[in-house]
Amino acid sequence: MGKWVVCSAWPYVNSVPHLGTLIGSVLSADVYARYLRMKGENIVFVSGSDEHGTPIEVEARKRGIHPKKLTDEMHDYVSRLFKEYGISFDNYTRTESPVHKEFVREFLMKIYKNGYIFTQNIEMTYCPNCKMFLPDRFVVGTCPYCKYPHAKGDQCDACGRLLDPTQLLDPKCVFCNTTPEIRETKHWFFDLPRLSEELEEYVKNHPRFPANVKKFSLNWIREGLKPRALTRDNEWGILAPFPGAEGKTVYVWFDALLGYISATKEYGENIGKPYLWEEYWFDKNSRTIFFIGKDNIPFHAIILPAMLLASGEPYVLPWQVAATEYLMFEWEKFSKSRGIGVWIDEALEILEPDYWRFALIEMRPELRDSNFTWREFYRIVNSDMNDDIGNFIHRILMFVYKNYDSTVPAPSRMEEPDLEFKEKVASACRSVEENLDECRYKLALENIVGIAREGNYYINLKKPWEALARKDGSADTTMWIGVNVVKALAVLLSPITPNASRRIWENLGLEGDVLEYPWRRAGEMDIQPGHKIRSPPKPLFNKLPENFIDNVQSIIDEARRKVFRPAVLA
Repeated sequence: MGKWVVCSAWPYVNSVPHLGTLIGSVLSADVYARYLRMKGENIVFVSGSDEHGTPIEVEARKRGIHPKKLTDEMHDYVSRLFKEYGISFDNYTRTESPVHKEFVREFLMKIYKNGYIFTQNIEMTYCPNCKMFLPDRFVVGTCPYCKYPHAKGDQCDACGRLLDPTQLLDPKCVFCNTTPEIRETKHWFFDLPRLSEELEEYVKNHPRFPANVKKFSLNWIREGLKPRALTRDNEWGILAPFPGAEGKTVYVWFDALLGYISATKEYGENIGKPYLWEEYWFDKNSRTIFFIGKDNIPFHAIILPAMLLASGEPYVLPWQVAATEYLMFEWEKFSKSRGIGVWIDEALEILEPDYWRFALIEMRPELRDSNFTWREFYRIVNSDMNDDIGNFIHRILMFVYKNYDSTVPAPSRMEEPDLEFKEKVASACRSVEENLDECRYKLALENIVGIAREGNYYINLKKPWEALARKDGSADTTMWIGVNVVKALAVLLSPITPNASRRIWENLGLEGDVLEYPWRRAGEMDIQPGHKIRSPPKPLFNKLPENFIDNVQSIIDEARRKVFRPAVLA
């Protein structure tokens, strides 16, 4: 049994996350964490609210409130939403946590003493109207590389390039639209170029990094790494610990990346084991896996390893960076200002969490940008979830209920269709495991749905309703195999749809929690003859109405009216 730290990118809490954020990091990480637990691995699953970024301060200033008020309410709200979606964090914390702030300052001083930090006077954008320096997202303008007209001062959403506010063409202050001046100010920098060769070797020879991570990272390194500013001139954030840095705060990129470690440390303190975090982060056999969107690749594949190397401590470097591409919404980018997309609180007013979990995994943008459409969502719910999985499960359990007094029959002789179906299920279970190991969730779910489709074909082929009249034992064999395959589906689906899996488990009349059932036994035919299933079994899913797509906008509007968000977002 190995040690794992499963890390989900920390969502900004300047607004409610949308479906793209959910699948891009949080839900993807949860599926993996649940899967590892069922395999008996020793894991800690961490994330938290990113509160110190300039998007937070921009949002708070626009609303005329202090950033702390915004993040207090948003952290509580987002935490509650993640619980409703069944996200099984061991610790979902926040960058305002005292443990996190202390850890960041101590870590900074370690790399400062190791000679990886230097000071430099630099030119920065300054708003003469607001009388303040304008770091990253306090400035917007045109990207100097791709000419995208709405680039932010830290990164271009169109081409993904990391930027400095002074690089923007036609820059504007986000608060007053004034063209900023360029003024000189002193800042502390992380000497990233000093680690270039070591980082290139690490990325180039990494055995597990997916192609998109490796290609993006190597291109970034070979273009020439530049020192990264560690401090900012604004008030909201962790106070910089360096001598002479009074009035400076820690730049959010450094702050948030250390959150994975501080969250593990805080988890240990919460359970009375303050040094537990070292077992996960210093053990060379421990594995850390990061679930992020592709815009975060350089931070997790290059900058975080550089920070860990510079610390001089024996940190394990990222074992895997599972970066998704972007999820589009009806061929457009999610946009809060333009009302494009569905936000995770609105979604819960439309359907229960498992419907969203299942559909988002099937649409997960693993190899390229993918597209959420209501038509595809409708197909997934009605076809894959209901007609395939739900129908197979209900056919088996209702047949046992009606014809065997809810008692699993003893199998008779095995015929060729029985042996073939058993082997297909065993093969599919192996494929699900292989695909989950590699974070290929779409293929894993395809394997699971395939089991149910094969199951429906198997029932139609065996015709147990006719076999009953013959009294030759064929129907008994079909139902014994069928009940055990229903159990296999409950286990295989549990990382993806935990609530639905529990309902299957209850319908099967099995004791305990399916989430605690050993993963390796998923395909075993271990439900014995004589076992009693629930009477009567209940349907697993419900279909969406035929007019769902035609009425979807009114459904969304109604969901938005029902949502009761924190007052800070009113």
